Amino acid sequence: MIVLFGARGDLAKRKLWPGLFRLTQAGLMPEDFRIIGTGRHEPDGDIADEVRAALEKAAPDDLTDEAWASFAEKLSFEKSSADDGAKLAEAAKAAREELGDESRTLLYMSVPPSAMKPMVGMLAETGLSTDRARIVMEKPFGSDLKTAKDLNAALHEHVDEDAIYRIDHFLGKEGAQDILALRFANGLFEPLWCAEHVEAVQIDIPEKIGLEGRGSFYEETGAFRDMVVTHLSQILGFVAMEQPKSLSAGDLRDAKAALFEDLQPFDPDLAVYGQFDGYRDEDGVDDESTTETFVALRVDIDNDRWRGVPFLLRTGKALAEGRRVVTITLREPDCTIFGCRVEGERPSNTIVFELTDDPHLSVGVKVKVPGPTSAVAAAPLTLDVERALNQSGLEAYERLLRDVMVGDHMLFTRADEVERLWECAAPLLENPPEALTYEQGSWGPERADRLAEPAGWHLPEQAAQQPAGASA
Repeated sequence: MIVLFGARGDLAKRKLWPGLFRLTQAGLMPEDFRIIGTGRHEPDGDIADEVRAALEKAAPDDLTDEAWASFAEKLSFEKSSADDGAKLAEAAKAAREELGDESRTLLYMSVPPSAMKPMVGMLAETGLSTDRARIVMEKPFGSDLKTAKDLNAALHEHVDEDAIYRIDHFLGKEGAQDILALRFANGLFEPLWCAEHVEAVQIDIPEKIGLEGRGSFYEETGAFRDMVVTHLSQILGFVAMEQPKSLSAGDLRDAKAALFEDLQPFDPDLAVYGQFDGYRDEDGVDDESTTETFVALRVDIDNDRWRGVPFLLRTGKALAEGRRVVTITLREPDCTIFGCRVEGERPSNTIVFELTDDPHLSVGVKVKVPGPTSAVAAAPLTLDVERALNQSGLEAYERLLRDVMVGDHMLFTRADEVERLWECAAPLLENPPEALTYEQGSWGPERADRLAEPAGWHLPEQAAQQPAGASA
């Protein structure tokens, strides 16, 4: 049984309902199941009508009458809140009786950060968080170190850590997992993965979209809490951690936690905040809001592998392009038989991961220009993983929902990771930079460009000119 809190929200409509439907069609759901949607406001009609509308938008090709009829009969809705979950508990009890004593309950908490702790208390009071329940929590996990510790303490009072799945859907993307495969399964790359050979690392997640009606949520979180302490930091963990003993959940999360211990507190002098022009006109936004919709910062890792290598993180709303890119810039020889590197010239030796559900990998190299001279030019070797292997993966939420059902924690975040990242974030939370205004459709405040000097950010040039390359 799945109890979906926030069942009428944006995330549920875009990702969770379509993901559960596709898993059902792929035969990756239990043989029998029930899904109870819940929230503070009941639908005007049947919840199935809202779910059908969401599927028509997100998964129209899979939505046959037969498939929909089978899925729809599993759906129901029960109103609930942190103050009153009695009727929801009754509906869940009835569903468990139908499914049998051996069934498990998946409690998916797609609720605002401020509501998370009260909801945890309600789950305990009503008996929803039984010893056969698994709790899935959407980020951000708290709003600072204190609230994160309080939330973890409240959870651990009622459920074991093994029953908690803190979801970060970026880790569910095939492209993110390819970072691990490229590093640890290929002798070509792992020897290069250190300060001796790496000049800089960029984790860049610009978004072209604006708030899309989520003004009140963004006022509560801002870009730093929403994206940097979660998605970008977790990707940084995959990029920079030492090789785990195995791919078991415990070993992988131990390796990430060890890396976060070496991550240095974020320096306000190495951060730039921005707010897109027109943000204050959005519904749910204060007329004098100082909330940041853009963040760029440099962070440092104090260990033998990475000491001295800048890790540049950037994300923002209403930017020039929507991408999810990790760029590893390799050191180039200052002078070779083909000439000296020009100061300030953009490095051409890069390893670029596109963090999409259809992963792409590009390795930038210099090659001889065809013709009678010995001139060289930069060109990418590119790989479309799905096309190369003729096999498609699951969308990130589909993969992670499936992992919860089978009890696999590998791609989920542990309590100690969360608390350490909030500890690193504390200096920026206590002394945030002024949010500089930037035009919608730009790359954010110009001051952010200084963080990436001398070579600059990878994406603006990439967006302006995609060079033709050879396929690997």
